[in-house]
Amino acid sequence: MKKSILLLFCTFLLLTNCTEKKIPNKKPKLVIGIVIDQMRYDYLTRYADRYGKGGFNRILNNGFSLENAHYNYMPTYTAVGHASIFTGTTPNNHGIISNNWYDKFLKESIYCVDDSNYTTVGNSGNVGNKSPNRLYTTTVSDELHLAQNMKGKTIGLSIKDRSAILPVGHTANGAYWYDGGNNNQWVTSSYYMKELPKWVADFNANNNADNYLNSSWNTLYDINTYQKSRDDDNIFERNLKGQEKPIFPKNLKELRAKNGNYNLIKTVPAGNTYTVDFAKATIKGEQLGKTAHTDFLTVSFSSTDYIGHRYGVAAVETEDTYLRLDKDLEEFFNFLDAEVGKNNYTLFLTADHAAVHVPAYLQSLKIPAHYMDTKKFRDFILNITQKYFNSKELIENVSNYQIFLDKDKIESLGLDRNKVAQKLADEVVHFDKIYKAVTARTLQTTNFTDGILNSLQNGYNQKFSGDVLMIPYPATLTSGRKGTSHGSGYSYDTHIPIIFYGNGIKKGKSAKKYTIIDIAPTISNLLKIEAPNSTSGKVVEEALIK
Repeated sequence: MKKSILLLFCTFLLLTNCTEKKIPNKKPKLVIGIVIDQMRYDYLTRYADRYGKGGFNRILNNGFSLENAHYNYMPTYTAVGHASIFTGTTPNNHGIISNNWYDKFLKESIYCVDDSNYTTVGNSGNVGNKSPNRLYTTTVSDELHLAQNMKGKTIGLSIKDRSAILPVGHTANGAYWYDGGNNNQWVTSSYYMKELPKWVADFNANNNADNYLNSSWNTLYDINTYQKSRDDDNIFERNLKGQEKPIFPKNLKELRAKNGNYNLIKTVPAGNTYTVDFAKATIKGEQLGKTAHTDFLTVSFSSTDYIGHRYGVAAVETEDTYLRLDKDLEEFFNFLDAEVGKNNYTLFLTADHAAVHVPAYLQSLKIPAHYMDTKKFRDFILNITQKYFNSKELIENVSNYQIFLDKDKIESLGLDRNKVAQKLADEVVHFDKIYKAVTARTLQTTNFTDGILNSLQNGYNQKFSGDVLMIPYPATLTSGRKGTSHGSGYSYDTHIPIIFYGNGIKKGKSAKKYTIIDIAPTISNLLKIEAPNSTSGKVVEEALIK
């Protein structure tokens, strides 16, 4: 009996001890949201054997990777991607429906973050006349600020203005982007502050842009080892101005005068290194991760997009860019370890969209791919309205694969707007590059639960979108036959990496289907705060330590 009691007592102590060890993780002192512009998921696998241990492989091996993560809307453009990542919802809710779109109230095309109510802070130009006011929901960093009674700091940075502004929402302490040309300055908007902090002014005065540009871009390794890419000399890539062929080496010192001077840094891998330089200065200058409150930093790497557009998916330039970015990430992660502490930060890495192989290259392999003549298409639309409604004045705008009707003109002719829209939807599919078309009315009254029409519906905003929305065939671009682009709802544009790493994150991977809007609610759950106010994603529970 005594032995039994002793055994029970020892078991109780053991269980109690185990329970005490299961102390919940403390909230991270810093959350970092990393977005790599135009990164396809297969860049993780395509170049896997060439990456080092401390960059992509560090977070893959020690974090949680979603291998089947996709965008669940179209269009897949930079502004829309950044807005969706951090709001946890799609354009039908957050309001950012493209980079640029036709405003049917103002009767003009607008840019997603332009705002004449604010001015540039940092110089006398107009690159800072920006704000997040067209974003109609909160972001995860807004919610973190609200949860901490506006304590802690939230800051966004990127070479691109929209990629710095949209991720940190409405309450950010700052957002910074790069003004190249002859200025070579990181700037901001009076929306955030009246003058640049001293650390930004110091960075601008002493940055490494000239060191990066007064050199050549050659391959990191022997060019003959770049077997994952096409031959360097091929017909599918666009040149830098001043270069006869888009080949290595690229003498940046000679080319910068013909390529916008400091703007050239955007289009070479050094632009990513330069972004890391500024991210490190931001963390030090703002003392991020040093207080009792959680800070939030968003870092978007834009050079990958500029390079991808120019050279395409299978270019030596693209492969070399990712090998160099891998080293930049290793440098950044090591800096975070030393400056913030290994167990004090959580990060996620993803992309704002992916990209299609150069359609001309696909055509050379007998894979269906297309180029669409937008002028020919507009004429085709006008002929439809002339044929069925005896007028070529019913169309107000055609852009982003959307048709905006002139409602006043339609009404003046005694026509039914829904009937005009439906006739256009029925007829435009006869154009040789258009695969599907639906009216706004259909998207308002029909629920598409999956497939590409579901993606179209998620990207449709009743207040801002057009009257007829169209989907081209796969691998269709409206640009020239060199280089590539993105924007569709097809898998080559939607399949992107999502990797969680650090404080509160398990090691592992999942092949389950997740969407880009699942990031924000997952980070919100980890931080024990409310998710952004229009979140429609779900928590990736299997990635979190509970």
